[in-house]
Amino acid sequence: MAPSPFFPDRPALVRRLRAAGCVYAEDEAELLIDAADSAEALADLVDRRVAGLPLEHLLGWAEFCGLRVVVDPGVFVPRGRTALLVAAATALAGPAPAVLDLCCGSGAAALVLHARLAPRWLAAADVDPAAVACARRNLAPLGVPVFQGDLFAPVPPEWRGRLDLVLANAPYVPSGAVALMPSEARLHEAPVALDGGVDGLAVLRRVAAGAAEWLAPGGHLVVEISEGQVDALCAAFATLGLAPTVVRDEDLDATAVTARRPG
Repeated sequence: MAPSPFFPDRPALVRRLRAAGCVYAEDEAELLIDAADSAEALADLVDRRVAGLPLEHLLGWAEFCGLRVVVDPGVFVPRGRTALLVAAATALAGPAPAVLDLCCGSGAAALVLHARLAPRWLAAADVDPAAVACARRNLAPLGVPVFQGDLFAPVPPEWRGRLDLVLANAPYVPSGAVALMPSEARLHEAPVALDGGVDGLAVLRRVAAGAAEWLAPGGHLVVEISEGQVDALCAAFATLGLAPTVVRDEDLDATAVTARRPG
């Protein structure tokens, strides 16, 4: 590594980050150095990272599916495993689909779908004002609207029954397990983006109930879930008349469930 004018002793920086529990300490050191414009700024970034702040909140961005996504402090950081959710949605999208990204967080999934699809309509929604503001920073330049409100409530009513694709990275961690999450998530991301209720499926059941009304016949819902929750979620989908399919990626350690509204 070339010497830095702000931190010439990079091995010492890497050791400090590794001691703080940063698994990819070398990569993080490079990113923090690149983000700093002075020795003082670098020292502040390193101190806050060692104190446990998420790297993405310090940098102001996260890499997701090859794109750089703006991530503001307090906003849910897009996870690598959510690439499966986006891939599953892309595989189901027909020509010129109408697409809604619920529980959008930073808008990362909608940002990728805008690049991969040619939607006739694409929008995102979230209940958290901070997430909505962040998503608008990512999506407004593309002309993608971001609505603030509870699930489908803020979506223009003319799209009821006309959506081809709804995807949702809704919270699915059981309430009792939130305290067991890594501190980067439970201390620095909005609880509303993490807590899925007693069994983790409270929000997803409501997403499915709404999708049964908002999807066009033959349209699809795509959600992320943990492997151990698949059976209960598929049963909930079937009860609503949605036909579920499970998609699994062992490399990403990710699980998604797609559900089709019968045509």
